[in-house]
Amino acid sequence: MKTSNQTESRITKKDINSVFWRAFTINASFNYERQMSQGFVYSMLPVLKKLYPDKEQMKEALKRHSEFFNVTPMASTLVMGITAAMEEQNARNREFDVNSINAVKASLMGPLSGIGDSVFWGTLRPLAGGIACSLALTGNVLAPIIFLLLFNVPNVLCRYYCMHMGYKMGTSFLGQIEKSGIMQKVFYAASIIGLLVIGGMVASMVSVNLGLSIGSGETAISINDVINGIMPKMLSLLATLGIFRLIRRGMKVNYILVGIIVLSILGTWIGIF
Repeated sequence: MKTSNQTESRITKKDINSVFWRAFTINASFNYERQMSQGFVYSMLPVLKKLYPDKEQMKEALKRHSEFFNVTPMASTLVMGITAAMEEQNARNREFDVNSINAVKASLMGPLSGIGDSVFWGTLRPLAGGIACSLALTGNVLAPIIFLLLFNVPNVLCRYYCMHMGYKMGTSFLGQIEKSGIMQKVFYAASIIGLLVIGGMVASMVSVNLGLSIGSGETAISINDVINGIMPKMLSLLATLGIFRLIRRGMKVNYILVGIIVLSILGTWIGIF
């Protein structure tokens, strides 16, 4: 149940700036299970504490943002700004679909990572490094400082303006689509995009190759080719679904990782993989 304090709560510029400064630590607790989730939670704490004075609702918000999250760090503040706007709507409106918050986050991860990686890691960093290296070859002692400035000034500016733009855009965007009555359609589309991103990650990042074959010599037929002919990356999908089932049944992720390592070593030794 929403309290009167929550209904009257407002996120201030100071709160948004607090999230902005905390966002620099988003990779501080990076892990291979949920990646940037803990850093995201820490960054959002100033907003969440203000919106949810009730302990139970605060717990739900912390659990909500502990889900898997990964994006180019420079673009993370845009997601945080939009998320802050959505959390504010959730604190005000009892009918707000709380599941839509993570759906929107998931749908933004892929596009923002693609843009952010291309701009910052693929373009700006090599450019700044090239300029700094050319200065260093001439003996210029300012070369390292030039590199840091060329890379970090756009970095910080992008983070700052994305933070404020995300919050403002999120607020106006949510207000407009609520009035037009297409809120559910937008969130449904966002959830589909999120699933597409996860599916693409499975196909591109999970690799399961069998070393078995039927026959011998030049006429041997690879079982892996036969399975991929039925459905490409089917083994990767089955492996992912199997791991997902183990997690749903309560098995610890560390045990699963150890099991995968042992299975991979034994399978390679026997000749299965």
